[in-house]
Amino acid sequence: MGDRWHVEVDRTVCIGSGMCLNHAPHDFRLDTARQSHPQAAELDASERVLAAAEGCPVEAISITLADGGETVFPPEE
Repeated sequence: MGDRWHVEVDRTVCIGSGMCLNHAPHDFRLDTARQSHPQAAELDASERVLAAAEGCPVEAISITLADGGETVFPPEE
């Protein structure tokens, strides 16, 4: 993949399931309130980060291209 992604977690939506950690344990962390955070504002594009976003039960994770802002996830309808 080679792109960089801007990853955000909407903590008003996050329920702290930890599913993102199952898919991408080095890219996400849970704080003491069990709210998810990306390890960095920009991450290397990867299948594991996309799987974390897709696997979030409440779709709290959004991904855009760091260079240009195009939406990667969730897909635009």
